[in-house]
Amino acid sequence: MEQTICLIRHGETVFNSQGRYQGQLDSPLTDDGIEQVKNISKLLKLVIDEPSEWEIISSPLGRTLQSTEIICEILGYDLNKVTTDSRLKEVSVGSWEGLTIQEIESSWPELLENTDTYNWYFNSPDGESYDSVVMRISEWLESIKDKKKVIAVSHGLTGRIIRGVYQNLKKDHLLRLEVSQNTFFKLNNNKIERFCYEYDEF
Repeated sequence: MEQTICLIRHGETVFNSQGRYQGQLDSPLTDDGIEQVKNISKLLKLVIDEPSEWEIISSPLGRTLQSTEIICEILGYDLNKVTTDSRLKEVSVGSWEGLTIQEIESSWPELLENTDTYNWYFNSPDGESYDSVVMRISEWLESIKDKKKVIAVSHGLTGRIIRGVYQNLKKDHLLRLEVSQNTFFKLNNNKIERFCYEYDEF
């Protein structure tokens, strides 16, 4: 059976606009974030053809659920048919959640030594490890293998890991994958296609 997954990141949140890492904390979508999700949804509607044939699975965090409600409204999809899966949650960074990188550097400087923009998340003293996140994402992908058409609403870092696991990429490559709130990705037949509403007409 050929499977297609459309992978969407939630829209911009208040924490995003403040440069704060959310992890599994939450903050609501900004006005810009709401517009981002509306635009993504309009583009998605053109790509997927018949929304009722798809299954929507969302992270249970507030910002993804808020985004999913907008997606359903634009697609004309019954919100009651949406399922949530905690394996789609954002990567937890424990006590670093809600802080800016500058605040983290000032309190835990030794834990950020020899890290870069792409991998510092996994140095949190009480957050998730890279391997544990790969495991939960791998389990999620395995659990949906019999579903033909899936729309997944997830997060920035988790979305990177989903795409990386899907294509069996090495960690360094995976963590450098694009993260955007004006783009969604179509995963099909071990290939990934990018759709961006700033360049696509709809």
